[in-house]
Amino acid sequence: MKNIKIFVAILALMAVFMGCQKQLIEDPKAILVPQNLSSPAGLQLALDASYAGARNLWGGQDYFFMTTLGTDEFARGGDANAAAANYTFTPTEGRVNTIWRNCYIYINSCNGVIDNAPSVDLAPTVRAQMIAEAKFLRANYYFSLVQSFGDVTLLKNFETVGSTSASRTPMAEVYAFMIQDLKDAIPILPASPKISATVLPGKATAAAGKHLLAKIYLTRAGSSAKQATDYQDAYNTANDLITTASSIGLGLQADFARVFAEGNEDNSEVLFSVQHTSNLAYNGPGAPSGATGDNMLNHLFIGYYERKPGMVRDVFYGRPFNRAVPTNWLLNTAFKDRVNDSRYGKSFQTVWIANNTVASGYPLWPNPLPAGAPASAIVGQAKFKAGDTAIYMPGVDITDAKIAATRYLVIPPRKYDNTLAPTLTKYFDSKRSTPDVVSIRPVIVYRLAETYLIAAEAAFMSGQTPRAVSLINAVRERAAANQANKTAMDIQASDVSLDFILEERSRELCGENMRWFDLVRTGKLIDRVKLYNTEAGANILPKHVLRPIPQSQIDAVSTGAPYPQNPGWQ
Repeated sequence: MKNIKIFVAILALMAVFMGCQKQLIEDPKAILVPQNLSSPAGLQLALDASYAGARNLWGGQDYFFMTTLGTDEFARGGDANAAAANYTFTPTEGRVNTIWRNCYIYINSCNGVIDNAPSVDLAPTVRAQMIAEAKFLRANYYFSLVQSFGDVTLLKNFETVGSTSASRTPMAEVYAFMIQDLKDAIPILPASPKISATVLPGKATAAAGKHLLAKIYLTRAGSSAKQATDYQDAYNTANDLITTASSIGLGLQADFARVFAEGNEDNSEVLFSVQHTSNLAYNGPGAPSGATGDNMLNHLFIGYYERKPGMVRDVFYGRPFNRAVPTNWLLNTAFKDRVNDSRYGKSFQTVWIANNTVASGYPLWPNPLPAGAPASAIVGQAKFKAGDTAIYMPGVDITDAKIAATRYLVIPPRKYDNTLAPTLTKYFDSKRSTPDVVSIRPVIVYRLAETYLIAAEAAFMSGQTPRAVSLINAVRERAAANQANKTAMDIQASDVSLDFILEERSRELCGENMRWFDLVRTGKLIDRVKLYNTEAGANILPKHVLRPIPQSQIDAVSTGAPYPQNPGWQ
């Protein structure tokens, strides 16, 4: 079958996206055939291709659409694909097919490493390490597939020829396979990204493996494949990482703002990140085309600030792709507390400084001056100049009269729209050469704050609410605006519910490529989208708790039983 039984030569296409490892500096190879996997260099090439495939998920526009838009957190920006964002897509939707296809491509490259490494002339420790890394990566790809599609085809071994037949493997078997991969890998991988300078950023570690394993247990617990011990296993695995974190150089950043600070992506809180590079031979075109390998996230949350007086597009504020705007629920409910909790101000941009050097680009005071205009206002003179505030979103309502009397543009919540609203800053990249090029910042995939929240959810769901409170408070206290009084952020057992945990995940993790999965896992997708995302909520149906099997996959099966579609998508 064309989409699953992948011919190994496709690894040659992936080779151009290497760059995860410093030692791989040779020119990309044009051809990679099965024989290459019999050599250490060829095996390393396949492993690097396996890492590089993660760029198609974390940083890619397709994965962003499938994990972030159409949730209670983010609605469709004015330039987003309406079908993909609002549940009107069909099995022919290209973004769904891209996730399916890419996951299987890189699963096969992982299989190539795992199957061929035992016969390659390598030191035993090197061989074991490579196999462990490939198993960690393979578990990641299968986890994305299972969360998105449910039952999927489980390929355990390296495929070198095509096939026109295939079947779907029960989800329970795929979960068991992922869990075993991680149990095999964790004892062999280095303990954490911080134990040695030889553990390069973006490499698999036992800490990342434990985090992923805990999340897999937690997710399986909310699925039809659930096992009786899943919540306890999720808690035990996450708690083990939390309690040993300090001994392996890991810990929450003291300041929430530092987690996503430019240049600090290798901080003590980061468990696993996907690396990008400025070398276009390895990273894809440096243009905002969404090409494979590009980190598009720096563009996707940005609205049309450049259309407002005093503003022009620049590198610092970025190129407005205008794909996502925060929902009213996210801004006004999840981030309602802006006195004790610092995360709203450290997650969203609400002020833009005028950067237009052309004087004619500035608004003039009218005649007559509006009531309440500042004493410095002069009829016919510019209201403000370059370097002054141009746009301000106060987060509270302001009357039209007060807006007219203010020098700069004031946009209260009632005037937010799908062209400009508070803008998520986690992916800003001010180091690019022009506003239009994509980012080369690493994308943080797993971090320790989420480990705390995974453990908290598992504790709550298994009846250990006091422990859930303690874990949630650890995350909340780190976010306190006043660290001298951080206990003002503390909650009590009576505050904890599944909805509260989801709110806390939004405050901490919004925009981090996981919200759709969170809502499906907790059984809250349909209800919360209907309540909090007006446009998407009008279309969402029970079938949308799974993505459709791509039509191209179904069409490719021409021998034997047809490949089954997910319920409701026929």
